[in-house]
Amino acid sequence: MIVEAAGRLFFGSGFARVSMDDLARELGMSKKTIYRHFPDKRSLLAAVLDRQFAAVERTLVAATEDAAGQPFDVRVQRFLIAAGSELGRIGAPQLATGRGDAMLRQYVEQRVDAVVYRRLDELFGEGHRQGLLPAPPELLSEITRGALERLLMSELPRDLDWTAADLLRATVDTVLYGAIRPTGQGIGDEQSRAVIPTARDDDQEVGP
Repeated sequence: MIVEAAGRLFFGSGFARVSMDDLARELGMSKKTIYRHFPDKRSLLAAVLDRQFAAVERTLVAATEDAAGQPFDVRVQRFLIAAGSELGRIGAPQLATGRGDAMLRQYVEQRVDAVVYRRLDELFGEGHRQGLLPAPPELLSEITRGALERLLMSELPRDLDWTAADLLRATVDTVLYGAIRPTGQGIGDEQSRAVIPTARDDDQEVGP
């Protein structure tokens, strides 16, 4: 109950803005009761993040299972879109790179590595072994990680007036297929759709 309420407040108002007094009022209990379970605010946030990352992991496992048997590029695309959506939902890039507690940032980075990027490394490694990826899988992992985290923290959705779904799909497609069309290929040709976002559809779900 404490972790659930803390999650609502931390992610709603921001970790730095929520005090233990705020949490006690939200729960209708004394701070002494909270401290009996969590010695400090940081340990409570760690418990909140553990719960959040467990949900991220479940989503990524489901995305991987749903894409089983699909072509390799479809599997990568669905995994990355699911990962980007989940990391954006919990604010992981901001937590990992923003100001604040150094141990907390390290904790978030370790959890993102274990839950998201280790699986991505395995996926790219599999594609390389199958001869589907001529580039080193380590390079693709680094490029993809940087692009994903930068996109989640950027102002591009607002500046370009695109949906987050459009930007994420364009990013994934650019990593998978490249950004330059063959000479003579027109905008309407099939391959161009890999890097040009679809029309805006605010009702379309972003997920696996």
